[in-house]
Amino acid sequence: MTPDDYAAACQAVAGRPLGPLGSALGAGMAEYLPPHGVTTPLRLAHFLAQTAHETGGYRWLTELASGTAYEGRKDLGNTEPGDGSRFKGRGLLQITGRANYARYGAAVGVDLVDHPELAAAPQTAVATAAVYWDGHSLNALADADDILGITRRINGGLRGLPDRKAMLAKAKAHLGVKP
Repeated sequence: MTPDDYAAACQAVAGRPLGPLGSALGAGMAEYLPPHGVTTPLRLAHFLAQTAHETGGYRWLTELASGTAYEGRKDLGNTEPGDGSRFKGRGLLQITGRANYARYGAAVGVDLVDHPELAAAPQTAVATAAVYWDGHSLNALADADDILGITRRINGGLRGLPDRKAMLAKAKAHLGVKP
C-alpha cells in the first residue's frame, strides 16, 4: 500500500477528513507497518480500529486527561515528581509512563524520556504503535479476527468495545474484508 492508501484508510475509519495529519499518518504506516507484519487487510483493519479508538478517530495523539492519575505509579516507572503528567498517554496506542517512554523510545530511536512530546508526533506515534503491536503478538489475534483479545492486550480490559467494533466494521468495509 502507498502512503495515500493508508491515509485514505485512516480517514475512512475516522469518518472525517484528516488533512495533513492523515498524510503524515499514512507515510508513517507505509514505513513502519510492513516491517512489523501488519501486511494483510485483516491485520490492518484491526490496527486501524484500535488506533482510531485510542485517539478518538485520530483527533488527539496526546491523552486529554492531565496525567496526574499516573503520578507515583511505580508499575509505569513513574518514580520522579511530575512523571504522571510528563509521561501521560501519547501516540496511536497511548503509551503511558516513564518506563514505556524509555522502552518504546529506544525501540524507535527517539529520546522520549527527555522529549516526551515527540511520542505524539505522527511518525513516532505510528512507529511506537507498530512496535507495541508486534511485541504483543497482535498479528496472530488479528488473523483470528479476535477483537476481544486485541482489546484486552491494548487496554487491559474491554473498555470502549462497542466503538472499537464500529471502527473495525468501517476498516473492514474500506479494505474489502468480508465480515
